[in-house]
Amino acid sequence: MATKLGKFWRKLRIENGEVLYDMAVKLGVSSSFLSRVENGKKKPPIQWKDVIINEYSLEGRDLAEFEEVFFEAINSDSIDIRSYEESDRELMLSFARKFNALDKEAIRQMLDSKEEQ
Repeated sequence: MATKLGKFWRKLRIENGEVLYDMAVKLGVSSSFLSRVENGKKKPPIQWKDVIINEYSLEGRDLAEFEEVFFEAINSDSIDIRSYEESDRELMLSFARKFNALDKEAIRQMLDSKEEQ
């Protein structure tokens, strides 16, 4: 499913008569990588921000919208764990990797018991 950034880029390409490949060439990446970014599977490199602004001459409302969706794409699903001890970071990363496989009912029970405390 396309992210807000992906939807913005699609609209931008349509307005400029381009396809995914055209934008990928401007960014110096493959179409498949750009597609993964648009679908939220990869984060966009920060360097892309200026390239898009310049290549598509973004200004005004379009620039404001782009900056908002780009910021969201860069910062979505991010938690800064650098200040934690290494063992705690390893535990958090292990939990995050296995999260989708966890029993949803067990998670609900953990959250409910936490609220009761």
